[in-house]
Amino acid sequence: MESFWEYLQNLTDAQSIISRGGFYLLLVVVFAETGLFFGFFLPGDYLLFMAGLLCSAGKVDVTISTLVLSLIGAGVLGNFAGYWFGYRTGPVLFNKNDSLFFKKRYVTLASDFYNKYGGMALILGRFFPIVRTFAPIFAGVVKVDIKRFTLFNFIGSVTWVCAFTLSGFFLGKRFPQLKDYLQYIVLGLIIATSIPLIVAYIRKKVLEAKENK
Repeated sequence: MESFWEYLQNLTDAQSIISRGGFYLLLVVVFAETGLFFGFFLPGDYLLFMAGLLCSAGKVDVTISTLVLSLIGAGVLGNFAGYWFGYRTGPVLFNKNDSLFFKKRYVTLASDFYNKYGGMALILGRFFPIVRTFAPIFAGVVKVDIKRFTLFNFIGSVTWVCAFTLSGFFLGKRFPQLKDYLQYIVLGLIIATSIPLIVAYIRKKVLEAKENK
């Protein structure tokens, strides 16, 4: 029987989620990562890419259209859950103590991102780990108009899911041998999506250092 840590490790591995949990676990993970504050550690971009890639190889038991539409739905519902959570908790969330599944600095990162890009943060934030999870929560905290939030939520989910899932699917169809290099693809996607956050974090620290002088 798996230990808790082995189970947690499997949840952070895209191929394991799809191969062991199947289509429905895939939807649950996408839902959790796009709105539940403890879902920030879950795989996102490369999970969608992997789902498309494995779908092209017939290893996901649904068609690509069903896969894409279901993932869009999971992403939309996840953001609504995050918005509701932020709306209900309000500023209290900023005073919550750090724990294994919650880091206050992640809320600060999402709030800075939202303050910089406004409503577009709900679209752009889909493509960045951590921001993807906390941006809708922060939108709820500041009580963004629900109609405006719904529009950005839908556009963001469609853009994010289609960009990665369809890329994986069509590349898998064009280059079937890609499935033999999954570990390198995952590493590349993790690096590509993490660089902007690392740069933003360094810039923030540099600015704080200058202000404190």
